[in-house]
Amino acid sequence: MTRKDGRQNNKIRPLKVTEKYVRYAEGSILIEAGSTRIICNASVVEKVPPHLKGCGTGWVTAEYALLPRATISRKERERFKVSGRTYEIQRLIGRALRAVIDLKKLGERTILVDCDVIQADGGTRTTAINGAFIAVVLALKKLKKEGKIKEWPVKDFLAATSVGKINDRLLLDLCYEEDYKASVDINIAMTDSGQYVEIQGAGEEAYFSEEELYKALKLAKIGIKEIIKIQKELLPSSKEKNK
Repeated sequence: MTRKDGRQNNKIRPLKVTEKYVRYAEGSILIEAGSTRIICNASVVEKVPPHLKGCGTGWVTAEYALLPRATISRKERERFKVSGRTYEIQRLIGRALRAVIDLKKLGERTILVDCDVIQADGGTRTTAINGAFIAVVLALKKLKKEGKIKEWPVKDFLAATSVGKINDRLLLDLCYEEDYKASVDINIAMTDSGQYVEIQGAGEEAYFSEEELYKALKLAKIGIKEIIKIQKELLPSSKEKNK
């Protein structure tokens, strides 16, 4: 099938990262995946949740927000209570980040990442993971430079993408129009070493076979490798930081 933007089925959308997008955050970027745009700000907070006090370990967590005119029609701002979708995405981003960060090397401090979607065209949760990881590493670079952490805590690079099934064909990195039509939607987060961090898959009045899942994971790996390649051009590797 011909995709709206002319991409082949195994190609991700153009990915662009603008560093230092917000002046005050320890790590800040604007990440653009096609027409999806998300501001990711990583803030260092010199305390941990109550259950971690005195444990000598840190914490990494995230908040996610879809701004009112990020979508075609205006959505109400979530002022006092977040929706189930927002809560689930926040937890997903936090889990993914903690999988690749050695929390004991943070000390008793928290890195909180705010992921604010200013324009949504599909893949906001996966793009938020990609941007949040970069923002966290930038914040950690600042902590290392200031001597607040002694050992580099990043264990591996992390990236995420989506695969969808439309008319019995698997497509990588869906835009909104494709996501809307997809009978199956799978989100995958993976490390540079090929370890899976998260797999979320569901059919919309449809199902998928074991063979299709295997093909989807292989397709996702192609996209994730490309995203991590871009991350590596922006960020030093863990080994370099430990020298």
